Amino acid sequence: MLISLDRSSSSSLQEQLFEQIRQQILDGRLKGEASVPSSRHLAQQLGISRNSVTFAYERLINEGYLITRPMVGTYVAAVLPERAMSPAGGAAEAPAPSERRSPEKLAPAAFTGRSHAILNNSRIPIDFWPQRTDPRAFPLKTWRRLILHALAVAGHNLTEYGDPCGLMALRAAIADHVAVMRDIHVRPEQVVIVAGAQLALNLALRVLAREGDTIVIENPCSQGAAYLFESVNMRLCPIAADEDGIDTAQLARVAAQIAYVMPSHQYPMGGVLSLERRKTILEWADRTGAYIIEDDYDNEFHYGGMLLPALKAMSPENVIYLGTFSKSLGAGLRTGYAIFPDHLAPAAGAAKALLDNGQVWLEQAALAEFLLTGGFVRHLRRVRLRYQQRRNAIVAALRQHFGRVDLRGTEAGTHLAWKLPAGLPRAHQVAALARSQNVGVYTIQSGGGHEYGNADVSNDWLLLGYASLAEDQIEAGISRLKSRL
Repeated sequence: MLISLDRSSSSSLQEQLFEQIRQQILDGRLKGEASVPSSRHLAQQLGISRNSVTFAYERLINEGYLITRPMVGTYVAAVLPERAMSPAGGAAEAPAPSERRSPEKLAPAAFTGRSHAILNNSRIPIDFWPQRTDPRAFPLKTWRRLILHALAVAGHNLTEYGDPCGLMALRAAIADHVAVMRDIHVRPEQVVIVAGAQLALNLALRVLAREGDTIVIENPCSQGAAYLFESVNMRLCPIAADEDGIDTAQLARVAAQIAYVMPSHQYPMGGVLSLERRKTILEWADRTGAYIIEDDYDNEFHYGGMLLPALKAMSPENVIYLGTFSKSLGAGLRTGYAIFPDHLAPAAGAAKALLDNGQVWLEQAALAEFLLTGGFVRHLRRVRLRYQQRRNAIVAALRQHFGRVDLRGTEAGTHLAWKLPAGLPRAHQVAALARSQNVGVYTIQSGGGHEYGNADVSNDWLLLGYASLAEDQIEAGISRLKSRL
């Protein structure tokens, strides 16, 4: 196996090794069922640490290019991920040459779009991945009890379709919750249960948007939102966002049908939309007849000062409100919600029915009970304190090792943005150097953000998630980063 590593490259040794082995497999230079060298042997051959080889092998195994046989060794997979699926669910049998249809004769996919950064299969020991929460914080014992109780009273709910808009008990519980926590007063019929905030945003667009409509977005913005808007051929109007949120002075001069904003904790930069700017954006929407999509994805985690009112609370008829349990409980539950103005609720219900036939009943029933019995609020109190302590730890570690630091997003959420001090390399180079120390830090793009323009922000800022790391891990990670810089 011929491998050539460039130690001066911005890509880590693990990434180079992964890509080169993967390409050799795809090119057929490494055949299916062929054995590959042990991690120890390859590390000695290349003169690199065994950990670098191990991490590359683990990723190749996780993505289906290699397989392990206990007590025997590691081998190239007989069926690669790109060729693994067939209508019968197994390996596809290649048709005879005379039966093959040339790709040039087939119509291209009608969909055009790109996938955002949401998966992270990294095995880095200290990983500041901004999209991850603490798996140990999940209320597993309580959830098991709620699931068992729901199963005991399930009746026909597991064998029949439910309302595509969601279980009414959960919709009512969410309406009560946002009334107390966000001063949003709506009927349960205005709440639609969806598989996370990304689907909520898709649903909102299905109700509101037409091809060619103009949508205002923050810049930088959430990658998932940006790529979605591109895929439905909307005209994007990026407007700079600072520590006080989107620049509403610039917004006031724009003609658009929709504005998508994250007022409570903007992703990726972490700014909080000021009260003055909240009023200005609502005045703009009222004057132009535009709708605002308010993504309140992590409003539960606010660490100081007054929690500003939701836009939906200030203007019920102009705002579609998106919420999710991905940050507060866990992304694996795939449960979120959209709250529509009363006059849009019928259209939203019809659109949701066409998108899918509803959410899984069991998880909805358990979550409804969790909310109604006060378990969710008690859980939030515990987790908020834990995440606040970790926020304090990462801020303290950055100040200890780098002196005065320029940070955004420390007031809320589970991640912050750090502007690299003058004299340090560009963000992507710092991220690569961190990887060499088994520390994961992320650029705007690799962390799930997207910047339009000349990458003025992306070159100078890193994203650091802290929710999944203990305080001692946070200190060790920042210390290792400093030692490499």
